[in-house]
Amino acid sequence: MLPALNDHACMAEAVRQAEKGLFTVRKNPRVGCVIARDHSIIARGYHARAGGPHAEIHALENASGSVDRATAYVTLEPCPHEGKTPPCTEALVAAKIARVVVAVQDPNPLVNGRGLAYLQQNGIETRCDVLQKEAHELNKGFFKRMKTGRPYVTVKSAISLDGKTALASGESQWITGESARLDVQRLRARSCAILTGAGTVQADDPQLTVRLSSEALGLSQTPEQPLRVVLDTDLRISVSARVLQAPGRTLVYTCSQDAKKVAALQGERVEVVTLEQRPLDLAEVMRDLGSREINEVLVEAGATLVGSLLEQGLVDEMVLYIAPHLIGASGRGLAELSPFSNMQERLGMQVEEVTAIGDDIKLRALPVQG
Repeated sequence: MLPALNDHACMAEAVRQAEKGLFTVRKNPRVGCVIARDHSIIARGYHARAGGPHAEIHALENASGSVDRATAYVTLEPCPHEGKTPPCTEALVAAKIARVVVAVQDPNPLVNGRGLAYLQQNGIETRCDVLQKEAHELNKGFFKRMKTGRPYVTVKSAISLDGKTALASGESQWITGESARLDVQRLRARSCAILTGAGTVQADDPQLTVRLSSEALGLSQTPEQPLRVVLDTDLRISVSARVLQAPGRTLVYTCSQDAKKVAALQGERVEVVTLEQRPLDLAEVMRDLGSREINEVLVEAGATLVGSLLEQGLVDEMVLYIAPHLIGASGRGLAELSPFSNMQERLGMQVEEVTAIGDDIKLRALPVQG
């Protein structure tokens, strides 16, 4: 039982509902909804996948009693337009919902305030910005893409205490323990795309797939593999590379005009995109990924690419798994950056979270905007 109109408690449950779509919703925002009446939650719902019912519709269909004059708690502003599904605002009005509490306003230009306005015009009381931070975190990629046209970019790396990602020979298996590696799989599973460079593909021949089972992710169906993205200026990638053969789709960005190489790679599951500027324009790559409705990109790459992304201001977050080992000065570093002439030029990072995972430490940090 919940106190009458306990907005924070009800919205916290709506956020938990939205989290159920973390590994299945990629193009769309992850949204949860609960409906409360007479001191109790009588309905729960969430958006499970693109093209499926929105959270509000799911909740209305699952209601255990009448929703007449009830309060709906939604983690994202209800949509007033018709896309693949009818407008949620109309469904809430038709159900005679009395009050709608929203965690955060939808940045989509088709919605952005219009959903709340429609509800108000139809006599429904509204409140916004309840647990805004929690709801935004679930959809940080969607918000970034709607506002800038580019996806949210997270750089992931496993490093030693002295900041090394591998031995001088390139050997890196395994710097971190099993618990940290499992956490990486969950990070991959929530991402729309996993991005790497041609050097990493040649050196490690990775698959860049999610290897956790549906049961391990709490899903009833096999999860869709994230899009794999390879940046390969001169199209050096081999047609037999595992990143091209693994389940799912691969996108290769190149500057190469070699039609034979392009034709050899292009196929049903592999698309080659040729860009004019050499070397590859990383900002253009991100804009193109945004146009493909890619919300979250996970970067698993070497120091050169990571350094370039950082220097160009294209990194939104870094997730570092730090192992209690020392590799030494000859080891490979995390990011290759241009030399700094003074300490004021260094790239600042704001630590958001530090947690222990097995014997390792997980650190989340955001670049400080200068």
